[in-house]
Amino acid sequence: MRLTAETLSARRGEDLIFKDISFDLGKGEALVLTGRNGSGKSTLLRVVAGLLRPETGRVTWHSDAAESGMRAAEACHYLGHRNAMKAELSVSENLSFWKDFFGDVRGGKGISVGEAAEVVGLGGITHLPFGYLSAGQQRRMAFAKLLVSRRPVWILDEPTAALDVNAEGVLTALIKAHLAGGGIVLAATHQPLGLENAKELRMTGFAGVGEERW
Repeated sequence: MRLTAETLSARRGEDLIFKDISFDLGKGEALVLTGRNGSGKSTLLRVVAGLLRPETGRVTWHSDAAESGMRAAEACHYLGHRNAMKAELSVSENLSFWKDFFGDVRGGKGISVGEAAEVVGLGGITHLPFGYLSAGQQRRMAFAKLLVSRRPVWILDEPTAALDVNAEGVLTALIKAHLAGGGIVLAATHQPLGLENAKELRMTGFAGVGEERW
């Protein structure tokens, strides 16, 4: 099982944001993107997740369990700055939607909505409208979305935003458990995630003009 990026570059409008980005991640491996705001971290994550087309290069997914012709994006969960939940629907309705929408990648199975809410420490409030929750609770429930359907690659953009120290500990435990189970994590963050042996890719953006690798 491998997620591979080869010589990726991307533009925003007419501007080249980064170029010549390559990496290769296997079972249980994590890559943390660092760099200042505007350096291209979020753009790179969206390219890998299949939400943006690269200017050059490609992202590929290799797995013995994968169906023929499976795109890399189909193996990925993407958690961006927004939680992708409808405020007027209950937490349970939101998570049930994502569980049905994503389904499970061959070779694994997600847990139930109730179990996922318990794992993030919010099992007693799944009946409430998502919009009633605090910002930190909403972010925790966004993590639960990663658990209700099985995707081996987690792509996380500033996952600790709006979290207190205890909730950050919950997130770190979830990521470590995912890696221990053979999953792959690609994350952009300004805060340490407490991951041992994680690879690091420093993005420099426009400051990298003239360098071989941005």
